[in-house]
Amino acid sequence: MAGETVLDDYAFLVSETDSKGIIRFANDDFCKIAGYSLDELMGQPHNIVRHPDMPKAAFKSLWDTVQKGEVWTGYVKNAVQGGGYYWVFATVYPFESCDGSKGYLSCRRKPSREAVEKHEKLYKEWKQKE
Repeated sequence: MAGETVLDDYAFLVSETDSKGIIRFANDDFCKIAGYSLDELMGQPHNIVRHPDMPKAAFKSLWDTVQKGEVWTGYVKNAVQGGGYYWVFATVYPFESCDGSKGYLSCRRKPSREAVEKHEKLYKEWKQKE
């Protein structure tokens, strides 16, 4: 299995989903890091990049927050197509698209190494409790 892909300092991964988490847009940085073309991502559930190490509680927190119309931030370990993973510091915004439909905008950047190490340990503890 491939190892970690570390984002460069200028990487800025952006995606937009509908209210159910189906991808409507992904920028070049997201496609490149995740290992998918835009065509492969469009219409897919955003959890296509979910890594099995991520605890359910982290995504429950995300969904509970954004469905109340609030902004969520957190650290996420995502899977790369074909194996491997990458860590991001994510900010997820509920928003209304220009066509009036509701959805979510996720902006992700490189986390600090200290934050990754802290969350790797924390998420491992959470997974053991599932």
